[in-house]
Order: sequence, then C-alpha cells, then structure tokens
Amino acid sequence: MIKNNTLDELRSERQKWMSWKNIKPLRQMLRKLPKDIDASVSFDDKIEIIGKFNNFQKSYIKDVALSLKPWRKGPFKIDELFIDSEWQSFFKYNLLKPYINIKGKVVGDIGCNNGYYMFRMLKENPAKIIGFDPSPLFKTQFDFINYFVKSDIVYELLGVEHLDIYDVKFDTIFCLGVLYHRSDPISTLKSLKKALNKDGELFLDTFMIDGDEEICLTPKQRYSKIPNIFFIPTINALKNWCFRAGFSAVEVLEIKKTNLDEQRKTNWIDGESLGEFLDEDNPELTVEGYPAPKRVYIKALC
Repeated sequence: MIKNNTLDELRSERQKWMSWKNIKPLRQMLRKLPKDIDASVSFDDKIEIIGKFNNFQKSYIKDVALSLKPWRKGPFKIDELFIDSEWQSFFKYNLLKPYINIKGKVVGDIGCNNGYYMFRMLKENPAKIIGFDPSPLFKTQFDFINYFVKSDIVYELLGVEHLDIYDVKFDTIFCLGVLYHRSDPISTLKSLKKALNKDGELFLDTFMIDGDEEICLTPKQRYSKIPNIFFIPTINALKNWCFRAGFSAVEVLEIKKTNLDEQRKTNWIDGESLGEFLDEDNPELTVEGYPAPKRVYIKALC
C-alpha cells in the first residue's frame, strides 16, 4: 500500500508539470486539434497518419507540430506534413527487430522519448506497452501523435529510478540510449532486472569503447558535447555490470557506429547534431578528442 501511495503521489506531482509556462500553451493547442478524424496509420520506418484533412486543419496541425520542436525521434508523417526528426530511429528499431518477440507480452520502454519505438511495437501485438520518460515535452509530442493513432499505450512521466516502486512487472524491457546518462550504471541495471518477470529479457544499447579490457571511459566534462555522460564501457565491462546486477546471460546483438545517415541536423530541431559533435579534421574523434560514438546492442536475460 505504501508503494502504491508513493506512485500515486508521484503521478499527481508530475501531472503538474503539464502546467509549466512552456508546456501549458502546447497542451492547450492539443485540445484544439480537429475532432472526429477518421485516419489510418502505417507503422513502418516513418509512422504515417493518413486522413482527410481540409486546408485549415492541415495548417493547424503543422503549427502544433512546429511548436513541439525539437523532434529528436521519428520520423512521422501526417498527411503531407513530414516531421523529419534528428534521429532516423528506424535504423535502431530495424536493427533490433529480428531479435524481438513480444507478441502477447507486457513491454516497457524506459526512456521512451516521444514514443516512436512504442508505436512501432504495436505491429508486434504485445499485451501491453508502458513507456517511461520524465519529459513533459516528449509526453506532449506522444499525445499529439497518439491523438491520431488512438493506441492504448501507457505513458508515465517517470524514470528508471522509479521501477523499484512501479506496480507492473514486465516480460520485456527496452532501455535504449539511457545507461550512459546514469551516474550509477550497476544500480540502474539492478532496477531494470527487478522490474522483469522471472524469464524476462532486457534489450539495451549504450555507447561503447573498443578493447578487450574490462574498463570504461569516464569523460571529464562532456562527451560529444553532451554534459551528462558518465561511463562508456568496453563490451566486457558492460557484461560485468550486467552480471553484477543479477542477469544470468548477456548476448551481444550488434555493434554500430553512429553516422550522419542516422543522426543529423534538420529543420525540426533547434541547435546542433552529430555533424557538430565530431572533430572537423578527424571524424573518428569527438570534438573533445574521445573516440567517436559507437553503440553496442545487447540482450540480457534474467
């Protein structure tokens, strides 16, 4: 009962974030979206919403989408409007798709951003999808897209640190691009492990450095201009973290260097992207002189 009370209090407190001065006008815009829209949805590389919109509706939908910048994950298309997100997220999803079997399962997406991956998962017919992300902007982007999709995906304004008190256990958890933001990666992995059912599985990707040693890079201040990057492990160090967190097996699925096809600056973000994060004379290095971003994708089993 204490756990449920704490969770309810958290939800109530975080719902107040929707009244922040930069978020409230966006929420008000959502309430004025066209009513009774009959739309079909294609859940492919770009999540496409196909409906019959008049010119006024098209213009208003575009205004809302532009107001919700920056769009980090995607892309999305609503009628003729193409939301060209910074990340071409289908690279990551399509890389993982051959390893995914979530039909009939309870799935969690920790650090779900605007829900792109969760929308893609709908085609796989899971029993339930729950996303965690403590960002009112990303939640508003999700609500904007889901206004047309009309899915029953649950979006919680919570973080990985709240899994210990969450009232649902998962068969499969996705934690993509989160671990390097955590100052205590083993504690984070323990929380993910505890949130899984007995035979559960974790799909995770994180930055990595090359080498057979069981070591990690600890950037002094920033990595690829990102301030909150704490540890970038070798694959063997990452495996050790997982075993210390209680996982019984770790399978390396893929290793992939981030390139400008996958992440780049578009008109749908404000500020810089990967092209500005790399050394202009040597793109094998970040501007700080560290190895350029490379990711390892793993599946960890309970």
